[in-house]
Amino acid sequence: MSEYKYLKGQTVGVIGCPFSGGQPRGGVDLGPLRIIEYGLLDQLVDLGWSVEFDGHRKLDKLRPTYDPDIGKLKQPRFVSKVCREVSKTVESYVRKGQLALTLGGDHSLAMGTVSGTFAVHPDAALIWVDAHADINTPDTTVSGNIHGCPVSFLLGIAGKIEGFSWLKPCLKPEQLVYIGLRDVDPPEKKILRQYGIKAFSMHEVDKYGIGKVMEMALDHVCPGRDTPIHLSFDVDGLDPTVAPSTGTPVRGGLTFREGHYICEAISETGCLVAVDIMEVNPTLQDEVSIEETVTVGCSLIRSCLGETLL
Repeated sequence: MSEYKYLKGQTVGVIGCPFSGGQPRGGVDLGPLRIIEYGLLDQLVDLGWSVEFDGHRKLDKLRPTYDPDIGKLKQPRFVSKVCREVSKTVESYVRKGQLALTLGGDHSLAMGTVSGTFAVHPDAALIWVDAHADINTPDTTVSGNIHGCPVSFLLGIAGKIEGFSWLKPCLKPEQLVYIGLRDVDPPEKKILRQYGIKAFSMHEVDKYGIGKVMEMALDHVCPGRDTPIHLSFDVDGLDPTVAPSTGTPVRGGLTFREGHYICEAISETGCLVAVDIMEVNPTLQDEVSIEETVTVGCSLIRSCLGETLL
């Protein structure tokens, strides 16, 4: 198992976040429950980790009685309250020197997870694996679904939105790298160019291979292999043949091995401090597809936490 440079021992704090408020499809809130049901905690213990898990967060209690749209943004107050609680939880685990593992839920939760990590490690790197850039602003979003906007909030380019004053800009463009992009809105492309954000689309994965892409990605955000790393992994970064049960699948994604290589390469640095596994939705496909998606979520996590092929 890799030696983790920023952890005190081998303890993982597991944060179950059954939350779907950042997008319109039901079922993604059931992802964390199904991942736990599939035996994730025992799998982590078998890898030599101590596990802290005090049950799934009761996030529905944070739903406001009145939550009208703010501009285009849907359910903004609910998303903000949930992300603020998640941020505090992630921060508490990271501050104790534990690896914070968040099970989503939709990707709007990353406003909470990433801000929690960066409260402890402001110099950290964010590696974002996704088919989508999730960097729309409240002005550029077409759908108004906040799971397409978290990175703009973290960068501080979203503007001032009621209820989000707790979320201070914590991420600099040079601390971020994307892997697996293939469905990026025109305004998002403009933002990526404007801020010089490093992004490896599936074109680069095809051109260079995942080994070279990971080397270049880590050279950009973790050049000395000594920078704390937060990995935020949306399972739709994988091809739908690998992870079919997710809300916004896009053909032409990462293979099973490419997805796992990303996690293995990050684990090998010893710099990992937090992991998000997001957008598993165990209600959208047949039971075989659901099982494939949930089990790949579990195996990605195991790869992050030191499981290797030999």
